Amino acid sequence: MKFNYVNPTQILFGQNQIVGISGQIAPDSKVLVIYGGGSIKRNGVYDQVTSALENHNWVEFSGVEPNPTRETLDKAVELVRSENVDYILAVGGGSVIDGSKYVAASALYDGEGWDIPSGKHQVTQALPIGAILTLPATGSESNMGSVVTNATTQEKLAFLSPFVQPKFAVMDPDVMKTLPERQLVNGVVDAWVHVCEQYITTTNNAYVQDGYAEALLRSLLKLGQDFENRDNDEWRANLMWSANQALNGLIGVGVAQDWATHMIGHELTAAFGVDHARSLAIVQPSLMRNQMATKRAKLEQMGVNVFGLAKGDDLAERTVDAIEAFYQSLEVATTLTDHGLTTEQAVDKIVGQIESHGMVALGEHQAITLTESRQILEAAIQ
Repeated sequence: MKFNYVNPTQILFGQNQIVGISGQIAPDSKVLVIYGGGSIKRNGVYDQVTSALENHNWVEFSGVEPNPTRETLDKAVELVRSENVDYILAVGGGSVIDGSKYVAASALYDGEGWDIPSGKHQVTQALPIGAILTLPATGSESNMGSVVTNATTQEKLAFLSPFVQPKFAVMDPDVMKTLPERQLVNGVVDAWVHVCEQYITTTNNAYVQDGYAEALLRSLLKLGQDFENRDNDEWRANLMWSANQALNGLIGVGVAQDWATHMIGHELTAAFGVDHARSLAIVQPSLMRNQMATKRAKLEQMGVNVFGLAKGDDLAERTVDAIEAFYQSLEVATTLTDHGLTTEQAVDKIVGQIESHGMVALGEHQAITLTESRQILEAAIQ
């Protein structure tokens, strides 16, 4: 193990913490509040933000979509420049926070903003960002990652930069009270796969990373099993913290990481509009079975330590079955056909997109070529 790790995001966790943003943003900053479709005006979050910023000069930008598009975000960049904004406050879930990272970096770049996720420009500076999390799922509130969609070209691409990591994040579980059931389910599934991408790889005797990953998986499994108690304060707080810890970088240090499920899933979302978390639930079981030869040991470890399965020659296979059953218990589809997609529609298009983006060697061993990607997608049609 050899790694450098720091997470500079200050977390304000718990009820009634939104008021604390007034002490996190300098009074002389010009703030842009970015949010989504307006739910924050119905659940009281907008009023809390307004009150907290009463001594600040601020403007707002709304309309950031799930799977935020560069077409919308470029308008926010224009507003940043015209209003001389010097601080971004993202109020929303992962999509709003990811989009705000794109805005923060693009605003200080002279070229096209899309150059950043497409890899043509490496971010060297960005406006500071604060986040108020309203939907736990992606961990974007305290990491350096962003995923943005180009609606025109049907591309969904990611970028990483320490310059866009939020300076602070407010995590008040009370803001989850008005979330639709579908979004809560998506949060559980998304966080679960984030852990798996850093855990179901190679055996490396990283006791802390493996142990913490398994603790998070058990937490998420319990949350899924207790989904009927989602209106409970304890349930909300545990999901919000579990989703954050799943992707704040800690469990991924010093270990091999996969992310092939995400890369293939992103293409499903970009091409067909499948919810991000639900695209992962389609891809992951088929990918695990396809890569069984190299993932068997960790799947067996997960079967015993997370699901409590009995040991045996077929333990790894039963673990994948248990993962799939977990999704299905939450009424999350695990096949492409459940989304009304045929082989010709989905497989050929997605494999073509994967190839066009140069993703011809995915996974922790770079062993998932276009052939394996096609096999994984074909196996997801039943």
